[in-house]
Amino acid sequence: MSEYRLAEKPALDVLAAMGWQVLSPAQALAMREEENRVILKPVLIDALRTINGIGAADAEAIYNDLSTLSDNEEWQRKLRGAYSRRLSGENRDSPIALIDFKNPSRNAFHATRQFRVATQRPRIPDVVLFVNGIPLVVIEAKSPLKATAKAEEAFEQIKQYERDIPRLFYPNAFNLVTDGMATLYGATGAPSQFYAPWPDAWPRHRNEFPDDFTKDLWCLCEPTRLLDLLAHFIVFEVDPEKGNKIKKVCRYQQFRAVNKAVQRVASGEHRKGLIWHTQGSGKSLTMVFLALKLKTHLTLDAPSLANPNILVLTDRIDLDDQISKTFVACGLPNPTQCGSVAALREAVNRGGNGQILLSTIFKFAGSKEAIPNSANWIVLVDECHRTQEKDLGAFLSATLPAAHFYGFTGTPIKSTDKDTYARFSIAGEGYLDKYGIDDAVRDGATVPILYEGRKADWAINEAEIDILFDRWFVDLPDDKRDELKRKGLTLATIAKHPERIQLIAMDIWEHFKTVCQPDGFKAQIVVVDREAVILYRAALSAVIAADLVRGGMEAGEAQEQADAMIACVYSKSQEDNKPSENPDLAALRAGLEAHYLDDDAEKDVKKRFKAFGQDPRFLIVCDKLLTGFDAPLEHVMYLDKPLKEHNLLQAIARTNRTCTIKKPDGGEIEKPNGRIVDYIGVTSHLDEALASYRSEDVEHAMRDIAILRNDLKEAHASYRAQKRAMGLEGMDEKAAAYAAAKLAACGQEDDWFDLQRLTRTFIRVYADLSPDPAILDFTAEVKWAAAFLRLATQAMAKDESLDHRSYSAKIRDMLEAHVHVIGLSTTIRLRNITDPNFADDFAIEGKVEPELQEAFVRKSAELRRTTRELVDKNPAQYGRFSERVLEIIRRFEEGQLAAADGLREFEGLTGDIETEQGAHAELGMDENAFSILRIIEAIVPEADHGTVQGAAIAIGAVYVDAAATQPAFAHMEAYLRSLRQQVRRILSEHGIGETKTIREKVEEFAIHAYGGGA
Repeated sequence: MSEYRLAEKPALDVLAAMGWQVLSPAQALAMREEENRVILKPVLIDALRTINGIGAADAEAIYNDLSTLSDNEEWQRKLRGAYSRRLSGENRDSPIALIDFKNPSRNAFHATRQFRVATQRPRIPDVVLFVNGIPLVVIEAKSPLKATAKAEEAFEQIKQYERDIPRLFYPNAFNLVTDGMATLYGATGAPSQFYAPWPDAWPRHRNEFPDDFTKDLWCLCEPTRLLDLLAHFIVFEVDPEKGNKIKKVCRYQQFRAVNKAVQRVASGEHRKGLIWHTQGSGKSLTMVFLALKLKTHLTLDAPSLANPNILVLTDRIDLDDQISKTFVACGLPNPTQCGSVAALREAVNRGGNGQILLSTIFKFAGSKEAIPNSANWIVLVDECHRTQEKDLGAFLSATLPAAHFYGFTGTPIKSTDKDTYARFSIAGEGYLDKYGIDDAVRDGATVPILYEGRKADWAINEAEIDILFDRWFVDLPDDKRDELKRKGLTLATIAKHPERIQLIAMDIWEHFKTVCQPDGFKAQIVVVDREAVILYRAALSAVIAADLVRGGMEAGEAQEQADAMIACVYSKSQEDNKPSENPDLAALRAGLEAHYLDDDAEKDVKKRFKAFGQDPRFLIVCDKLLTGFDAPLEHVMYLDKPLKEHNLLQAIARTNRTCTIKKPDGGEIEKPNGRIVDYIGVTSHLDEALASYRSEDVEHAMRDIAILRNDLKEAHASYRAQKRAMGLEGMDEKAAAYAAAKLAACGQEDDWFDLQRLTRTFIRVYADLSPDPAILDFTAEVKWAAAFLRLATQAMAKDESLDHRSYSAKIRDMLEAHVHVIGLSTTIRLRNITDPNFADDFAIEGKVEPELQEAFVRKSAELRRTTRELVDKNPAQYGRFSERVLEIIRRFEEGQLAAADGLREFEGLTGDIETEQGAHAELGMDENAFSILRIIEAIVPEADHGTVQGAAIAIGAVYVDAAATQPAFAHMEAYLRSLRQQVRRILSEHGIGETKTIREKVEEFAIHAYGGGA
């Protein structure tokens, strides 16, 4: 099997080279006693006795105890040492170590393949790794040659294992999926979107490994690293809103940063470091992992880590609350939140070791007295650049003069910020660890941020504020204008002009309807001050309600729905309930009182904003929720407030969280990017706003949509150049696909890979830019490119070779015997069923047995390829033909069928395929509509044939129109959803049930048949 040769065996070879002892399936089974057990009993017994110095009876009892343990988190605790048991002859429980973390060589590391677990639904994972006989890692290997989507198949396999053989996953640390080239890892129970690569082999370098596969397995499975991951880098976090527990395994940047900091503390050198992990990349969890390793340090024996005190500081109460909840949710030992200066001073002065305190930097204001044991304190400072302001850094240093200081930030430190570098960096180092904006986007930890400036005449240039004032307030009476000028012209005065707000509210709604609403994403509106919050709310609500009324909704219902879509989050002021004789001011104050949210209401609104399908869809803010607020559903930020430097970077990062929406119909939508729509003119001066940072740290903080338009032109030009270079210009999609396959087979494989990459980039940039009008010039080319990419990928997978190693030994022997006769070396050129010479092999008379066997082998390969290609096109229509081919081959392999008889059956099968391919013409249907007919018939076989035929023709017409009007519809989830609704309506009108199943199957077919592939 190619899976074994290309993925499974290489994995075992790499593991063996790292010190894992490889067991055959039979050897592993002998150690398990029965197929329904998953622990290697004699290995665990020996390890327990060796590590703990206990007798055989006690070790046997512990084995029996662990065999019944069915909770992954409880297993995790016991593996880390939280396990004790009453031993023979003793009157109290004794601690029992399952793993010796400090002495890896005292543990037993085993790997085995094809690990069959017998249950009601027996399953056979490809590779399982055991530490002391306990299964900790499951590896699912898929062949890179398979035409199927290997990643999805591997994930589905893991999910199936977790469901059907859960006992294998009770002690599990994490899982791997690999095809022998790419490798992804994920926590037990994690959905596929949370599986990730481990690209950085720190402290080693990529060039120290022969290939990425070896590097990946070393990063995740090298025994000492696996023990480190198990001991310090797995947490179970309680979702504060849903209450469920989520298992999380660190990402590579967290592992790297934590170990750099711990090594520095353990060595006693320098006593400080600066860590920049960009927003959205898990900085809070990095602090949790660091605190966990400093606190438990299971793999280290360092006097400096004997029982350290850890103090975690933030500069905002809401961030303190967020960090505190993260620590508590992850089950970190004894974190204490100090809510007052007195409580903090008392805890710090108490002098007891092993404390974890959480507080804010402001608690140190005015503190100059040093505590006596500060050398045993490790201080982790969040958003550390802000803690140096107002002498807070000096007060902190005076209080804890000998402490370790590790600064964390989600934004880069300004190059001019000498205080932060001085406090947290050693000379010349800069960052102890850096995980920048580009790193996070490359890894898929965050999405890129696109920005666009809207309507230049709405932007506000503070240098020209007098001119803008005269333009916007020209209609005011002179006395009113003079009054405003006497109060002093401010940017807020211009920004809050009612006409300006009205125009922007209309623009926001139209933009939101196009970009966010179709897929269910949400938006924040950031305005200049609290009064602007109320003004924007009123204007936007009126715009939405009017639009709903135009759509046919009753006015009262429209207004109610519009109001529900919007929530305002701002701080209260004692001015809000003061009376005023100015009617405008009185109305504003009334609005500020009416729409204010107390703590509970604000928590509820934020919870609903984060939930798919729930209102509100807009949050209007001025200061709150610009930092520390994570809402993955937020796709767009409408910016009408001047922000600079860190404030700008932190605000825009609200949109950079990754998000995958699972739709009720079973579909999934991934957020492609975050968007900033700028009404105030901030981003037109982006370079100036970020000039105080090192250019390489912020150069890709945001990408202008105008630049994306250029990217589309460049992507198109690169794709066309490669297309021309390969001689594919002027061909239709199918001809070009087969020409590309031929070039690849003749040694130009690299050219094909380049074209494949450039074509995908072109299609992706097109989809990212949609619905921008700039895409219209490229629509026809995208349609060709998408169809070509699908057809060419098929041609490569089906036509380029016959992997004869996947056949039985009997077939392999014949292939080798006929290698010279039929021109087969490692590949065999296969004819299509439409080839005039295809039927030559069916002439049996006069042929000797070797010739008949040769013909059978060739026909089995050709028909296998042909039917697989047809099944990819429409499984419902052609699946039975593929099954017949495989059945004929099976009977031949088992000696039930002679070569001549097999050829006769192949001949009959070929005739049936050709009849099916022409059946649409007899019914007067086009081929695609007929394929839809077959899909529906397979799902509802009892339905009236005439009715189903009418529905299939109507559904085909829907997708024909879609392909004509939106050639890239396969990449436009919102448009696909509208097509699903049309299909559902057609099925209902024709009285056909099972609409959800039919719609899914039809859409899968239609994307390839009409949309050029997904």
